[in-house]
Amino acid sequence: MSYLNQFVFGIYPYICLTIFLLGSLVRFDRDQYTWKSDSSQLLKAGQLRWGSNLFHVGILFLFFGHTVGMLTPHFVYEPFISAGAKQLLAMVSGGAFGLFGFLGLTLLLHRRLAEPRIRATSKTSDIVLLLLLWLQFALGLATIPLSAQHLDGSMMLVLAEWAQRIVTFRAGAADLMTEAGWVFKAHMFLGMSIFLIFPFTRLVHVWSGFATVAYLARPYQVVRSRRLNLPAGHNLPRQPGARV
Repeated sequence: MSYLNQFVFGIYPYICLTIFLLGSLVRFDRDQYTWKSDSSQLLKAGQLRWGSNLFHVGILFLFFGHTVGMLTPHFVYEPFISAGAKQLLAMVSGGAFGLFGFLGLTLLLHRRLAEPRIRATSKTSDIVLLLLLWLQFALGLATIPLSAQHLDGSMMLVLAEWAQRIVTFRAGAADLMTEAGWVFKAHMFLGMSIFLIFPFTRLVHVWSGFATVAYLARPYQVVRSRRLNLPAGHNLPRQPGARV
């Protein structure tokens, strides 16, 4: 078990980050026409607005929250907030926005699987990605009751120290995860795995959002079909040789 722990939490993170960065760069260089989110709005709007908005609000908050919370050293915020208070804040805010994201993904997943036209045009990677994200949100929500059992912030400090040792290439990161509960470990492992598959899915369009601050203030994207609105009784001229 120690070898598996060393691999998953000591070596696997670097494999995921390497493929995440280099894979994104290679895809942008070689397949720019696939660098998009592949919207299915034209097929059917339906649950898309509620599902997409809830999901994006939830995942954006959690992404920045996890990044700041886990990569900020304890001594930086210790004069202002205790570890226990920070953990409680993370549980409340993360639980609320995690629920938003979970509900949004549930709507998006149901829409993609239940609508025949959308299911027919979906790639396997689209469905797998939604399932993995849905499971990741579920695991994240499942960590809240476990965190409530130790409100001193001890587990939060362990997870943050692990992340900080990984990004600063310090030894001993995997040893910190030995005593962590399986839900925390599964949540961390799946999170790293999502970074691993990132370059091969529609998630690459996230880079375009972070590439410019103007993205946050961009106008709504207007999507129109190619259907022509012709006056009643008017038909398009037939092309020579066209079959009716």
